[in-house]
Amino acid sequence: MIEKKLVALLESRFEEEDLRDCYVVEILAKKGQKVEVFVDSDGALTLDKCRIISRYLENHIEEKGWLGEKYTLDVSSPGIDRPITLLRQYRKNLGRKIRVKVHSEEGEKRVEGILHRVDEENIAVIEKRKKEEIVHHVDFDQIIEAKILISFK
Repeated sequence: MIEKKLVALLESRFEEEDLRDCYVVEILAKKGQKVEVFVDSDGALTLDKCRIISRYLENHIEEKGWLGEKYTLDVSSPGIDRPITLLRQYRKNLGRKIRVKVHSEEGEKRVEGILHRVDEENIAVIEKRKKEEIVHHVDFDQIIEAKILISFK
């Protein structure tokens, strides 16, 4: 599978100093020889970093003939509309507003608030209600979907 090959290439490349803070979020190979590569960074994922990654992948794809002569390769950050899925993404977004859809005993519920803490097993989200704060501890295996909320206030 092309996805596994590209992940292996990127993980190797991300060990080098200039891209050490980058990591693969997801790679989607679609019909029609289109590949979407979503990467993120512990710092800022710049256009220059995306360009470096794209050229690196293009060189290997073309050299090895993995996708033939006609293909489309898109390298970008996941964007705010995509759910966060990796521990590194949660850590990067500490202190930001988050909406988490979780499995609970009552069924599916939503937790919204400030991402306060992240560890290997769970996250803590502080929800402000009138004059009180409620801390929700959510295990990763309970999370259906988590998205960072953007406020334009």
